[in-house]
Amino acid sequence: MNISPEAEEELVRLGRSEELRDDMDKLKSSWQSPFIRNGAIDTDLYIEFVSQFNEFINHQPKPFRPMIDKDMRL
Repeated sequence: MNISPEAEEELVRLGRSEELRDDMDKLKSSWQSPFIRNGAIDTDLYIEFVSQFNEFINHQPKPFRPMIDKDMRL
């Protein structure tokens, strides 16, 4: 990956920025998973997200085909 000298200089300057590090620490401390409610993973929320995302990207679902297998192990 080649970046211009100006972009490299900007990255170095940002890496030394105490304000940016403080901002990133604040974001990290307040982050929470969007799929967790009341301390448990909410699968309905995840399915809703995936369904809306697929609609957003105009994904056409494949037709359902039953799995034919006699010995399925996890």
